[in-house]
Amino acid sequence: MRELVRGMCSDWAVSIRQACGAIGFDRSTFHYQSRRTDQAAVAKRIREICETRVRYGYRRVHVLLDREGWGINVKKVYRIYRELGMQLRQKTPKRRVKAKLRDDRVAAVEPNDVWAMDFVHDQLATGKKLRVLTVVDTFSRYVPVLDVRYSYRGEDVVATLDRVCRVTGYPKIIRVDQGSEFVSRDMDLWAYQRGVVLDFSRPGKPTDNAFIEAFNGRFRAECLNQRRHCRSNQWRNNDKFLYLADAAEKLGAWRRYYNEERPHGAIGNKNPILLTKLGGVTSPSP
Repeated sequence: MRELVRGMCSDWAVSIRQACGAIGFDRSTFHYQSRRTDQAAVAKRIREICETRVRYGYRRVHVLLDREGWGINVKKVYRIYRELGMQLRQKTPKRRVKAKLRDDRVAAVEPNDVWAMDFVHDQLATGKKLRVLTVVDTFSRYVPVLDVRYSYRGEDVVATLDRVCRVTGYPKIIRVDQGSEFVSRDMDLWAYQRGVVLDFSRPGKPTDNAFIEAFNGRFRAECLNQRRHCRSNQWRNNDKFLYLADAAEKLGAWRRYYNEERPHGAIGNKNPILLTKLGGVTSPSP
């Protein structure tokens, strides 16, 4: 209809008012300019986010778009996300028994109330094994350290914790499993001298330390497994850990991103660094 009105104005030398009146077309509709966001631009940005953060679902993608000022609702993000084929495959676990959590736990109410700690295994490009000590604050979701070594003993855990706690402060409780590094004399003496309570999980009950299990899953999916591009299943050679220092550098960069930029749904899509007692905007080096 707009083209018809323009043609009438050009061919018959009449005004827009006269042309619209002749064909019964509302002038406000003729002058209306759409304010909708360019879908092509939004789709391009969503694809860029998904290709960079390959384990992000549409809700976390929407949080990032909202931070960037796109001003679109989550339903539109979901529709475009689906059209682009970016949805993640979720494998539903088979449950034969109902998980039972310990009911004697007290929830953390401030930073450094409760830490959770465990190990994650990986390897270099050469195939040499690596162990990563992972620690997370259960209140703020802040990760004070991701320390990678070829092997770990109890005294190594103590040395790492001492170095980190001098910057972030000592926790009241650390939840750990029954691993030999955590039940060692070195660890026991360190905890006694610093007034830290070691809260051990029951054997065969990983749900007793659910916070670190959840974090380790995200850490593997969003960092370690990103060396294999999850959406195209193509190996990215430039992301392999070439040597120990290279692994430490890449894990350190991911830790800073996790603490300072990644939105966390459990804390209102805030960044963990904002809920800590550090009072800064960057994660200190451990």
